[in-house]
Amino acid sequence: MELSGTAEKALVTGGAGFLGSHVAEALVRGGMQVVVVDDLSGGFKRNVPEGCEFIHCSVIDHARVDELFARHRFDYVYHLAAYAAENLSHFIRRFNYTNNLMGSVNLINAAVKHEVRCFVFTSSIAVYGSARSPIEERTGPEPEDPYGIAKLAVERDLLAAHELFGLDHVIFRPHNVYGERQNLSDPYRNVIGIFMNQILRGRPCTVFGDGTQTRAFSHVSDVAPAIAESVRVGAARNGVFNIGADEPCSIIELARMVQNALGRQVGIEHLPPRKEARHAYCDHTKVRKVFRLGPPLTLREGLDRMAKWAATVEIRPPRAFGEIEIHKGLPPSWARSGAPAGGGGEDPSR
Repeated sequence: MELSGTAEKALVTGGAGFLGSHVAEALVRGGMQVVVVDDLSGGFKRNVPEGCEFIHCSVIDHARVDELFARHRFDYVYHLAAYAAENLSHFIRRFNYTNNLMGSVNLINAAVKHEVRCFVFTSSIAVYGSARSPIEERTGPEPEDPYGIAKLAVERDLLAAHELFGLDHVIFRPHNVYGERQNLSDPYRNVIGIFMNQILRGRPCTVFGDGTQTRAFSHVSDVAPAIAESVRVGAARNGVFNIGADEPCSIIELARMVQNALGRQVGIEHLPPRKEARHAYCDHTKVRKVFRLGPPLTLREGLDRMAKWAATVEIRPPRAFGEIEIHKGLPPSWARSGAPAGGGGEDPSR
């Protein structure tokens, strides 16, 4: 559908994906005109909320991006498009930087040229690396993988664009977001989605190492509304915010909880450990001071919601990434084409 009228207009990149579609939905409910751009590499057209205009396009196509900005005159940009496979990014470096960094630069260039009022960017707690948890925003970023490096580079570029061109921005660092519309066939990211795929196909939940590594898992309903609202919150302008759940959970306990939510006991298979932060979760004092956040869902409540949704969708075997650039050190379960990946601490915020 083609949008018209005088309402404010927002671009949502990645709006056919998981978090992006929920942000787009919240914006439509708030009365904004929304254009969704997505290359459908990880999302699905069925996820695009009713009331949005959908454009099949990749943000790495700078000429197409420039044309879209010239035609639509966006007031706001919500940039959620990314390939957010944190640990896999070591082995797809060129792909990672092309999509997660250069695609973002194309959008920032267009936003400056067309005088966008605010640019909202979903970064990641991957920028912190192995910082001691709970991590505060003032913690010095020390990313340890190409995904986190790309995210931090975009954060820094937004700061430079604000200082030189006056482009306002809001940066969110979500972590381990899960929920309805997640891609359950992605074997490299979104550990809850990986577990649900395995369980619903009668396979054991695969866990890297002993499973005692911890993350805090955030239901999408506790994250997307704040991201959508951010352009209306003056105190958020040009700020950086951790956003997500507070209570950490071990990966092995998570595997048991997901099996309970789906009502199927498939067991746990341990895979060789991989390089990853042992514990990674954040402090959210800052975001609570600036945004109106309601009481969060418990992990059990969120898993029950997602499990009910997962029972209604087609469960396909994991789809292997077809463009591995470096095979040295690649986990054996990833090297076997189509093999299920193990559950670790991936950042599933995209």
